[in-house]
Amino acid sequence: MATITLYGATGTIGSRVLREALERGHQVTAVLRDPARLDLTHPGLTVAAGDVLDPASVAEQAKGRDVVVSAVGGGDGPGHVATVRPSAEALVGGLRTLGPDAPRLIAVGGAGSLRTPDGRQVWDAEGLPEFLLQIMHAHGDALDHYRTVEDVRWTNLSPAALIEPGERTGAYRVGLEDLLLDADGNSRISTEDYAVALVDEIEQPQHVGKRFTVGY
Repeated sequence: MATITLYGATGTIGSRVLREALERGHQVTAVLRDPARLDLTHPGLTVAAGDVLDPASVAEQAKGRDVVVSAVGGGDGPGHVATVRPSAEALVGGLRTLGPDAPRLIAVGGAGSLRTPDGRQVWDAEGLPEFLLQIMHAHGDALDHYRTVEDVRWTNLSPAALIEPGERTGAYRVGLEDLLLDADGNSRISTEDYAVALVDEIEQPQHVGKRFTVGY
């Protein structure tokens, strides 16, 4: 059993991570600016007030825990720009104050910076709308920050190009820097199986100090 601090618990991905972790018997503290937004009760769940953009608040909620999970986004493109890298900086800053006893950090990443078979990156594709490019580059900027960090145990988990609610199969493939494609050339993962992969990484760390990706 792990003790987990979770940011973004009401989001599409974060809510699946929350349920997956609780169903496996982990103890989760969901941290929200407004705790009333989370309408869920479970013996393993604690809901607390906090701010992922405030390093002091991060340190307070992370102290004594095994893992901090960040599943924060920002809704639209500008929201992601205003939230994703700033939250990465605040999370690292807060955890640094806890020294060697700081918990691990696992952050939900983006697919935009993954390599495609033609050697480019996903965000280089023609015709992508501006809001999507903003979201992709916000996650890319956060990953750039994590890659400068050597004194906090971080992991960044990029989804496949298409991630959406669906079936929990418990099956997925793992990659590092390359976009994962299925036999039909599609890159996809359900939010449920993405959550499975993230909680698997909590239970059996394989990618400390790295980005990895999952897909079918």
